[in-house]
Amino acid sequence: MTRDMGSLMTRGSTARHFDKKTARFFDMISRRTGKAIMDYDMIQEGDKILVGVSGGKDSLTLWNVMLHRQTIAPIDFEIIAIHIDNGLPGANIPKLEAYAKSLGVPFHVEKGKLFKEDQPEELNCFWCSWNRRKALFQFAQKNGFRKIALAHHMDDIVETALLNQLFKGELSAMNPCQEMFDGKVMIIRPLCYEREETIVQFIKSAGLASFELCRCPVSTRTQRSAMKAFFRDMAKVTPAAVPNFFNSLKNIQKEYLP
Repeated sequence: MTRDMGSLMTRGSTARHFDKKTARFFDMISRRTGKAIMDYDMIQEGDKILVGVSGGKDSLTLWNVMLHRQTIAPIDFEIIAIHIDNGLPGANIPKLEAYAKSLGVPFHVEKGKLFKEDQPEELNCFWCSWNRRKALFQFAQKNGFRKIALAHHMDDIVETALLNQLFKGELSAMNPCQEMFDGKVMIIRPLCYEREETIVQFIKSAGLASFELCRCPVSTRTQRSAMKAFFRDMAKVTPAAVPNFFNSLKNIQKEYLP
């Protein structure tokens, strides 16, 4: 889908109407998103924000919430949703385009790469992710978007932190506001305070579960899937395992570290 960027820039005008049960989940997510936006000063007057939409539960939630925040925010900012088409089999992009049309909001599809040229049949998680990010950054810089909103939630952040400790030997995670290329682009993660389980509840209640477009055949055999299993087990011991781990990333006691 290619259109002039000037014609794509609009302020959200479509209010989402959910039933009572769905609205309860959505309101919880929207409130926590608003708090994250304020706590980390993610959005300023006049911002042009690119929202990454894969078609999965997290990005669909972010898309809906960002449209809602746009209508109630005391400042003006512009958003456009973008989907990176990396050619993964089973992706139903027309369905996502039809959903955008039903919302009456701007949406763009950009081509990406799934396989390495020298490994045309081998899926590589790092390569796939790197190329999707590359396509996002290039589109953002070309079309004047300084900020890119990604749908990483609290569970993603703590899983990344544990992955980095166990497999890279470093203390790092995902920053809710992360400047790239000397500040030319900023990644924001408005769902950083949200739990994955609430997103799942919202998506199911809203009838959006069938949109799952990213059906990667190796998604259940990754190191991240092992981290998810670890935190599920830990939640049986202490239900606050994920929030506590997340809070620990902001509560560093340096005198007790080597």
